Amino acid sequence: MTRRNTFFARWVGWVSLGESLGFLAPVLAQSVPVAPGPAAAVPLLVLAGLVEGAVLGWFQVRVLRTTLPGVSVLRWVLLTAAAAVVAWTVALLTFGNEGWQGWPAPAQAATGAVAAVVILVSIGLAQWFELRHHVPRAWRWVAGSAAAWTAGLGVFMAVATPLWQPGQDVWLVAAIGAGAAVLMAVAMAAVTGLVMVRLLPKT
Repeated sequence: MTRRNTFFARWVGWVSLGESLGFLAPVLAQSVPVAPGPAAAVPLLVLAGLVEGAVLGWFQVRVLRTTLPGVSVLRWVLLTAAAAVVAWTVALLTFGNEGWQGWPAPAQAATGAVAAVVILVSIGLAQWFELRHHVPRAWRWVAGSAAAWTAGLGVFMAVATPLWQPGQDVWLVAAIGAGAAVLMAVAMAAVTGLVMVRLLPKT
């Protein structure tokens, strides 16, 4: 196995695990009954997103430093966590907002498109601020990461949406979310792994 293949295998394994573990925070937060209404759950979910981002960032950077030892663990984790907060906040204020869902179709489509771009680009763009110091043409990571999250979230929605039904027990909702999250994590990790392998110096 070549060095690049070894890196790719480690990346997919560890990043899949990291995102799967990190996503448990939003899954559990979603399962917590919050009064007085759904809007009160937003801060809890944003905090859970912070945890998800930090865990994902830590698992990513522990693999990345095997090839790029100069990458800062602290900056990578903090940037990833901050980006996850942005992504979750935007998602909750648009796609998770009942008021937004009642907007006229043109306004909903326009704001939804902007929100989707922000969500998909946020993590890769934040990590670019650190990665650009260590690899040439690091901007490719932004596009690659966005593609990876498109694939991952697509898998999540394809699996979880038809399985989630009104009136289900909390444990079943959480179990479906966790299972779909694992598949999402693997898809995201595989795509980001392919992109990162191409960014790394050829040694």
